[in-house]
Amino acid sequence: MRNFSRFSLVAMVIFVFLLGPIQGLAQEKKIVLRIADSFPPGHFMIRYSVKPWMEKVTKATNGQVEFQHYPSEQLGKAKDLLALTLSGVTDIGYVGPSYVTEKMPLSAVVELPGNFPSSCIGTKAHWSLAKDGILYQKELAPNGIRLLFHLSLPPYQLLTRKKFETLKDVENLKIRTAGGAMDLTVRALKAVPVRMPAPEIYEAVSRGTLDGGVLPIASVVAYKWGDVFNFTTKGQNFGSFVLDYVISDKRWKTLPPNVQKAMLEAGEEVTMSSCVNMDQDEELNFEKLKKGGMTMVYLSPADDSMVKAKTGEVALEWAKGLDAKGKPGSQILRAFREAIQKVH
Repeated sequence: MRNFSRFSLVAMVIFVFLLGPIQGLAQEKKIVLRIADSFPPGHFMIRYSVKPWMEKVTKATNGQVEFQHYPSEQLGKAKDLLALTLSGVTDIGYVGPSYVTEKMPLSAVVELPGNFPSSCIGTKAHWSLAKDGILYQKELAPNGIRLLFHLSLPPYQLLTRKKFETLKDVENLKIRTAGGAMDLTVRALKAVPVRMPAPEIYEAVSRGTLDGGVLPIASVVAYKWGDVFNFTTKGQNFGSFVLDYVISDKRWKTLPPNVQKAMLEAGEEVTMSSCVNMDQDEELNFEKLKKGGMTMVYLSPADDSMVKAKTGEVALEWAKGLDAKGKPGSQILRAFREAIQKVH
């Protein structure tokens, strides 16, 4: 009996000793995550943000996490990626808030014209509110998502197929927007807003069903829209756009703490570095378009003043419209402007 007890004790010690490594191996089981967006390969968002983020997470987890990237709307249209992320079709998805205004109307505060002069100022302000601030509390959390990394684009310009020199020339033109606050901006110019995801713009302009667009210069280069647009403003601020990459809370909770930590740290690094790259490339992109034959349009002082006045009205109209629907539009606008002042 004593020999049996001694044997049992030894066996138990060996079992407990081996159990630790086995549990450790289980915890470090390979995790494969799908990440989906609408951008073509080589797009600045993939180069500056997506690829570096995936690489940083994989390295920080010693290869425990691997990614399968689906660009160019391979898993679904841009407007559907939020739903596909929540349903689990993709683990991480790109969300342009104005593509889902019914779900994320408050995040469109970034798109208001005249708010910030550079990508980094807008990016840092939005990050402070959406990572764990008021935008997270009021919009992301209720939608069951968490922000992993993002980029706010430099101020948008107005591009057209046909020649324009004054704001009067823009009236009644069909101008592409991403929806949300951009619709208000285009209406303020007395033009007609046409909501359309970025991948559909080239064909629409080629067919003549779209006259122009309020767009970021970097995207004009990335999507080769310089082939179909011939004129662009320079030095104006017709708003911006926020590119969010999110994960559902449900999926987030299944990830081990070390993976969550790696994702958050990589997200912080990539968010800050990508906006620097965007700002540095802005003038280079204008030069590329100019060399390709695009004409730069500089508005007169009178038109410039009119743009500033009209865009100021757009921000107030946007906030009041959300307030009337029971959404904290004015509160978000104040918070965003305060965040801009802090990072300016």
